[in-house]
Amino acid sequence: MHVPVEFFRRIASAAAQETLPRFRRFGDILNKVEGGFDPVTEADREAEQAIRALIKAEHPGHGILGEEFGAENATSDHVWVIDPIDGTRSFISGVPLWGTLVGLTHKGDAVAGMMAQPFTGELYYASAGEAWLEGPEGDRRRLSTRRTTGLDQATLCTTTPALFQGDRRVAYDRLENAVRMPRYGTDCYGYAMLAAGNVDLVVEVGLQSYDIVALIPIIEAAGGMITEWNGGPAEEGGGIVAAATPELHAAAMEMLHAGRSDPVG
Repeated sequence: MHVPVEFFRRIASAAAQETLPRFRRFGDILNKVEGGFDPVTEADREAEQAIRALIKAEHPGHGILGEEFGAENATSDHVWVIDPIDGTRSFISGVPLWGTLVGLTHKGDAVAGMMAQPFTGELYYASAGEAWLEGPEGDRRRLSTRRTTGLDQATLCTTTPALFQGDRRVAYDRLENAVRMPRYGTDCYGYAMLAAGNVDLVVEVGLQSYDIVALIPIIEAAGGMITEWNGGPAEEGGGIVAAATPELHAAAMEMLHAGRSDPVG
């Protein structure tokens, strides 16, 4: 299904009206989990409600899955997947490495998506096999990944190595030691930089579908490859390996699973 960019722009604008006035304003922060820290803010909740309202008005028969308010009509062939603020920790820290993610699945496959960052004035989006960036000056350019094929030339992004546990931490450390440069704490912005040709790899664990669905079409339409750690589809989240080229993806997977008859999954 083709999603007109005008609809993505409307979603981005509606979300920005809720998020941007609250950014760096030190609002209330709630914790969603016991024994840990998973923050949520008024901006998260209000932005998701605004996005849901637009989708329901434009596509009343479609399903919706959002981080803050769960699933509606989830058995529909078309389901919109929403993360109103991906990178809430960055948001509450005043760091602009967060964004609004909205993706569309058709029978479980991610077919269109957007990442909007209102503070920087950027909108990354993909639909009908093309990925684009619209910038703050009204400029628009086609997204294309770098042609990096070797790990020794690659820049790798991840949220933090602390999230990798057990065998996965060993595997991640092995990969990080093989790349040219690692960068931490990039959240959804790392995937956007991969699609834009600025970095080469993003490797993460513990993602939910709303963390990744919007980004899959952007990366794939830009020429990259993205899968789960086991090589399967990434739509359900979990461990994610995204790479600028199929060759680099294969090299990263080989490094992550090196020396194991039972691959780290």
